Order: sequence, then C-alpha cells, then structure tokens
Amino acid sequence: MKFLLKQVYITDPQSPHHRSRKDIFIADGVISAIANNIEAAADHRIEMDGLCVSPGWADVFANFCDPGYEYKETLQTGAAAAAAGGYTSVFVVPNTKPVIDAKSQVEYVVQQSKSLPVQIIPLGAITKNTAGKELAEMYDMNKSGAIAFSDGLNPLQPAGILLKALQYIKAFNGVIIQLPDDITIAPHGLINEGLVSTRLGLPGKPMMAEELMVARDIKLARYADSKLHFTGLSSPKSLEYIKRAKDSGIKVTCSVTSYHLAFCDEDLYTYDTNLKVNPPLRTREDMLALRKAVADGTIDCIASHHMPQDWDHKTCEFEYAKPGMIGLQTAYSVVKTILPELAEERWVELFCSNPRRIFGLDMPAIKEQAVANLTLFQPGKQFTFAKEDIKSRSHNSPFIGTAFTGKVAGIINGEKLVLNRL
Repeated sequence: MKFLLKQVYITDPQSPHHRSRKDIFIADGVISAIANNIEAAADHRIEMDGLCVSPGWADVFANFCDPGYEYKETLQTGAAAAAAGGYTSVFVVPNTKPVIDAKSQVEYVVQQSKSLPVQIIPLGAITKNTAGKELAEMYDMNKSGAIAFSDGLNPLQPAGILLKALQYIKAFNGVIIQLPDDITIAPHGLINEGLVSTRLGLPGKPMMAEELMVARDIKLARYADSKLHFTGLSSPKSLEYIKRAKDSGIKVTCSVTSYHLAFCDEDLYTYDTNLKVNPPLRTREDMLALRKAVADGTIDCIASHHMPQDWDHKTCEFEYAKPGMIGLQTAYSVVKTILPELAEERWVELFCSNPRRIFGLDMPAIKEQAVANLTLFQPGKQFTFAKEDIKSRSHNSPFIGTAFTGKVAGIINGEKLVLNRL
C-alpha cells in the first residue's frame, strides 16, 4: 500500500522537518520520502485543510472488556474507537473475565491485536484475579508482552503487596500503574464529598481517599527505588505530592483524564449517569487546578480511562449506574477545546512522547526510512460530536452533541490506514 500526504504540518520535535509543511510519501509501511512537493502514484492521496501530523499517540489506561464482557466492547470495536481518536497504541486494563493475570491471557490480547490497526498492549494484573492478596506471575506475563502492571479498576490496597510488586518489576524494568483510591474511606460514596453532594442528597467520597494512597505509594516507590505511575488523578494535593516526589528524584509519573479537565461536580445537578465516574468529578476549583497542572507540565500525559458500559447499566437510577464513560474518540478534542493555548510540543508530550518514554515503547519519528506510525489531526477543525460517530460498542458519553475545536483525522500504522469521515 502507498499513501501520499499532501502539505501536512509536521509536529515532531525529534524530526528534521519539525514545524514545516511537507508532502509525505509512504510505501509498504515505511516513510520513503518527505519533500516540498511529491507527485507519485498512491493507493490513497490524503489532502485536507489544516492537516497536521505527529508521531502516533499512546493511551495508558483503557478497558476493552474482552474477553468476558464483549457485550460492552471487543478488541475490534475498542481498536476502532482508538484509531478514530488518533491512537496507534493502547494499554488495556486486566479487569476481564478471566482476568489478565497469566501469560495465556496476555498472549490472547497480543495475538488478537496483530490484525488490528492499533497496537493493543495488555496490562498484566499485579495480583491473582486482581484480588490484592497474592502476586501474579508478572515475569512470565512480561515475557509474553505485558510491559506494565496494574490491578486496573481494583486499586491495590495492601502496602506490603504493592512494595513486593515494585521490587519484583525491577528485574525487567517494568512499571506499576495505580488508580489511587483507599476503598475503606466512604466506600459507598457516589460523587465528590462537598456542597453539591449535600444538595443532591448523594453520599460523597472525599479527596482524602485518593491523597492518602498517593502519599503512601510515593513512599513505597522511594523505598523500592522503582517506577510507579498514578492515573486518574483528581486532587490538586495529590499533584503537590507528586511534584515534590519528582523533584526529589523518586520515579513517579502521573496522568489525568480529559473528563476531569472538562467537568466538575456542579455538572451533576442533571443526574447524568454518564458523569458518574471513579474517581468522582471534583469541584470547579479542583478542575481548574488540574488544567493548570496540564499546562505547566506537572501532569505527564492524558489517559482516556475509556470505560464502556452497556445501556442497562447507564439508563437507570444514579445510585445503581456503573461508573465510567467512553473517552478514546474525544480525548484530544476535549483537551484542545478547553486548553487551546498549549504549545505544539506540549501536545506531542501529552499524547505521544511522555507515555512512550514512561513505559519504554518505541518512539516513532517522522523522517525518511522510518516505519510509519502517525496520527493525523486538524487543530482548527470545528465539529459536533454525534452519536453516529461512535465506533465503540457502547455509547456512554456525555459529549454527544458537544461542539469541539480540534478533530482527529485518522492514523497510519505501518500499512494500515484509518480515516474518519469528514
């Protein structure tokens, strides 16, 4: 297959063509030429107004529900959503049925993804059945393709088990991902504890549940001298802890979701179950603090926390609704719309270079003779996200009908091309 990209703006600080507008010719999955004007026969000629190209984006925390919960999502529909969102690599959580806690489950995901346009990387479970009691065979899973480990949606509670895991992964330079939440604090909390929860009459969950885990786990990472990534952060105090830890040389990194940047607990007056997430949406001041942390570099990357839920588990009373929303297709557009002032290089850091650096993924480059691993996007494109645009099997998104500035056009991953409808 041959692809010709006409007059695309290259955003890649490691490319000799950074910040220039060029034609790019791709043959058999390899960038064969980059020049001011290329005229060559191609299977696909791609020419769009304001089209930009960057190295392929990577997402560090998504749920594809496969195997076991295919009625919510499959690897195929999850990959389609990821490609539509501009991602060429996605980490998927181990909370499937069976749990990804052995090399056979890891190999299932790795093998299935080989035919897909997106590289799907399974996160191996830290503990067997993500029960938090006994370490899983992380070494075997690593050899089969799991390069990072997490109990996913079940935050690891015992400090002793997490310490052992942090020490264990040093043998192969792995990374632990933790969704920080002390589940013993307000275990029945539905939204952020505060004025809104009181007014709505819903049980609240304080930020302290997150902050205690972050503070504890930083100390464990320092003791083990090992790599720890926090995801889904919602508390400005947590960010303070992490910033101090980074300044002192502790190997911690962090990510935030796009929806924690877009919504706050005031948006819950509608009782929209799509806004029921974990950790819960915090106050407006907290939301603005997270935005500032994205802009100043405290937050390393954006994580989609793509959590498909079927109709039955969202179209019900708020108390009984399952938490989570789909987010792969809207992550870039959300952040671009609310933080339009971010520099080009910062976009590449948040969506590409930082996730790949943290987890040791290959860093693609936009240069001749490099394997094509590209995300195509239009930063100035205005559009309205519609239900028919959704590639996921589930439709639990509060962004349906939202007007955005900044649209993903598609991806090129080797010989695979995926383009979104105009």
